[in-house]
Amino acid sequence: MRDGAEALDFIFCTGAYAHRHIENGPKVVLLDLKLPKVDGLEVLQRVKSDPRTCMIPVVVLTSSREDCDIIESYQLGVNSYIVKPVDFEQFSDVVRQLGLYWKLLNQSPLP
Repeated sequence: MRDGAEALDFIFCTGAYAHRHIENGPKVVLLDLKLPKVDGLEVLQRVKSDPRTCMIPVVVLTSSREDCDIIESYQLGVNSYIVKPVDFEQFSDVVRQLGLYWKLLNQSPLP
C-alpha cells in the first residue's frame, strides 16, 4: 500500500477495497512507521484494537531506532520490531527471511 490510509482500507475492506471480505485479510502485515496520511503507529493501534484483526501478526519494518517508537509499538501489540537495513540487497534479504519465518516457522492461531 502507498500510505497508511490505503493500508487501513485494505485491512478493513473499506474504500477502494470494500468488495473484499475481512475474513480474507492479510496473514501478516509488514508495517513502516513513517507513512503518509496515517502513520504506522495509528495503523498498528487500529489493527490491534479491532477484534476482527487483532490476531493478525504485525511486524514493524522501519528505519527508526528511536526508543519511544520501539516502546510504543510493543505497547500497541506489535509482534516484532525490525530496523530495516539501508542497503537494498540487505533489505531484500531481511524481507525474504521474514517471509520464510512467518510462512514456515511461526505457528499462527489463524486458519
